[in-house]
Amino acid sequence: MAAPRPPRRLAVTNNPFPHSVTRRASRGSPRNATPVIAMTAQTSAVSVISAANRLVAKVGSSLVTNEGRGLDRAAVGHWAAQIAALHQQGKQVVLVSSGAIAEGMARLGWRKRPSAMHELQAAAAVGQMGLCQAYEAAFAEFGLRTAQILLTHEDLADRHRYLNARSTLFALLRLGVVPIVNENDTVVTDEIRFGDNDTLGALVTNLIEADALIILTDQRGLYEADPRRDPAARFVAHAQAGDAALEAMAGGAGSGVGTGGMLTKILAAKRAAHSGAHTVIASGRERNVLTRLAQGECIGTELRAVLPVWSARKQWLADHLRLRGRVVLDDGAVHALLHEGKSLLPIGVAEVQGEFERGDVVACVDMHGRECARGLINYSSADTRRILRQPSSQIARILGSMTDPELMHRDNLVVT
Repeated sequence: MAAPRPPRRLAVTNNPFPHSVTRRASRGSPRNATPVIAMTAQTSAVSVISAANRLVAKVGSSLVTNEGRGLDRAAVGHWAAQIAALHQQGKQVVLVSSGAIAEGMARLGWRKRPSAMHELQAAAAVGQMGLCQAYEAAFAEFGLRTAQILLTHEDLADRHRYLNARSTLFALLRLGVVPIVNENDTVVTDEIRFGDNDTLGALVTNLIEADALIILTDQRGLYEADPRRDPAARFVAHAQAGDAALEAMAGGAGSGVGTGGMLTKILAAKRAAHSGAHTVIASGRERNVLTRLAQGECIGTELRAVLPVWSARKQWLADHLRLRGRVVLDDGAVHALLHEGKSLLPIGVAEVQGEFERGDVVACVDMHGRECARGLINYSSADTRRILRQPSSQIARILGSMTDPELMHRDNLVVT
């Protein structure tokens, strides 16, 4: 690979998207936000991004493409300029970027997005080349190298592959390389997709123990209602990640309000908060949004991490998107897990759902089907069905031997 060109002087433009509509830059006040949300005390505080040393920035397709028709290389160059500026400040940045399918469609001459999985995967394969080339050329202007990281859920679900990905990303950051992360669309299926790059951004945030996650979108941030339907919808400037009121407001269970994809961003912030990372949801159309955030300006919605921070192992357990099965617990077992920090014993299990093997990640649910924990199971589904409702002293008699007295050890489970 050719060496990058000598760095050019950073010149962050005032209008990164000449073709876009200029958006009003005024910031809302938390006093105007819905009262059910637990707002943070700060109303004009310095952005959490200014103190963050390691960042994950997620950029959606609309911010790197020409309205979905191929890459907007001027926009790609602008993101590179901002991230290069952050590098000069000593910050490490991982970029989660969409755009491969849109670029592939443009290169293949397709005007309509295909519905067949194999055609989408073909477009992703073609477009990923262009996406990488565009970022490589853009960052080379500032003397920075890039690396392509394509991940699947199975990469992060397998403990060894998870640790390998983690080590690789840490090595790249130490070398001053900018990792460009995307889902490996060419091999995933609907059943094992991350689902969106907001979720992927949160998983990468936890993977590298980043200080903050920046989710850039085409909206100003989080509103108490869909601003496209309700012009009077009030803006949320500061709140706490993991606040259940946020999920309900953004279209979660029990709400008739949908805010155009904001629910996935709120859930991503909640996921990132368990590794101690704050989240900012902001408009990527804001002029120089990354550099301004890094300078301490409050832009968009800031969701502060106030949830208990999990260990890296428990974070890995919590980040499993595809569980192998479920065990239904009685009220006593639920109380023991949630309030006493106990291991799960067979006697507290009322039912087994699904098929799984020893060592799989399994959900623990209460009698109403609500997940209360998840963890590594010590017995297969077949063996668990044989020993459920039995004291641990009877395991050897029933199965012929006992590998563990617990169905799920407290060190291998996380309360969700």
